[in-house]
Amino acid sequence: MVLERWRPPATMYWRPSRLLEETERLMEEAFGGWPFRTTWRRMPAEEMGWAPSVEMYEKEDAFIVRAELPGVNKDDVDISVTGDILTIKGERKAPQEVKSEEYHRCEVCYGPFSRSIPMPASVEAGKVEASYSNGILEIRLPKAKEAMPHRIQIRA
Repeated sequence: MVLERWRPPATMYWRPSRLLEETERLMEEAFGGWPFRTTWRRMPAEEMGWAPSVEMYEKEDAFIVRAELPGVNKDDVDISVTGDILTIKGERKAPQEVKSEEYHRCEVCYGPFSRSIPMPASVEAGKVEASYSNGILEIRLPKAKEAMPHRIQIRA
């Protein structure tokens, strides 16, 4: 009787990243070595930075953008509108009382961030309003008059 070491089935440890890596390798082989590797895997972690999650929705007269910025001081956030692009820049500062060698785990991203969000229509940059509460930045961007819906009367 021969004893064989038990090995878990391949599906037991399913890693989506392994599937992505294998797909990239096959594409490179199929296209003669042309690199299909994604940019995020070639960037050093310190260059990738972080960006807050945002949501944008539309009301009748404005676009509303909400950004998650927990742990960011409102004075460390800069909001600007250039043309139809909203830009949110800022920085989440690391706590000074904790030294790097004291960490057992750190999954929070610190440092500068920037998000540029194109608006679906023209906005009135001079009337943009922002509020910050409980780590959520909410920006109200009023639509320009030409972007507002106009009701057309039908003549009989």
